[in-house]
Amino acid sequence: METYINTIPMMEKEQIPTLRFGQTDVLTDPEARKKRMWDLNRATSLGNVYHGKVEITFQTADGELHRVDTTVWAVDDKYMTLKAGCAIPVTSIIGIEFF
Repeated sequence: METYINTIPMMEKEQIPTLRFGQTDVLTDPEARKKRMWDLNRATSLGNVYHGKVEITFQTADGELHRVDTTVWAVDDKYMTLKAGCAIPVTSIIGIEFF
């Protein structure tokens, strides 16, 4: 079995409001976008029912990649809201990891 080490820097959710996000979607494939919404809805259920955390990988306007380990409270077609009350545009989210 191969071990994978994620080198994308982890950040605290409280730092997210200081970031700027781009206007274009980071995912170009329609199927990848559909999977992202499926995963976000699943993460919302996990957060609200079990208070479970997920790891979100996202991209800022300057192209930097970041990760955050957090509880997702809500999602709609434009934003994902985290436990701390901050939000990330759905179009900036690259992926969601469940543990």
